Amino acid sequence: MGSFNDGTFDSVDVAYAKFRNPAVQYFIGEQFLPVVEQEITNETTNEDTSYNVDFIYEPNEKELLESLVPSILQTTLFRYMLDTDASQHGARMTAMAAATDNAEELAKSLKLTYNKARQESITNEILEIVGGAAALDG
Repeated sequence: MGSFNDGTFDSVDVAYAKFRNPAVQYFIGEQFLPVVEQEITNETTNEDTSYNVDFIYEPNEKELLESLVPSILQTTLFRYMLDTDASQHGARMTAMAAATDNAEELAKSLKLTYNKARQESITNEILEIVGGAAALDG
């Protein structure tokens, strides 16, 4: 924020992952500085609900904004970081669940293949024994 105020940067954009649930994250890029004025509309009627009301501020409006705006911006940036962290953990959790499911399926398949090979080996040994016994009798 200091570099933006000094004029080093013209604008600051932020890219982050918005957490929806462990399986869904949205990657968002938005302008962080300068703060863009957002239009507020009534969601039920889609009408502009801006009001021109004159308030009395204590301390004055400028001092109040100088103390609140940096705090709000820091909180917003922290929220971006928390959303990204939650998205990362959710994606990791989903990937590990899929890897576990795949490993269990692979283990079942390998066990089935091993058991078939073992059964085939036992059957061949029995056939050799029976064939040897028949050769001795005959």
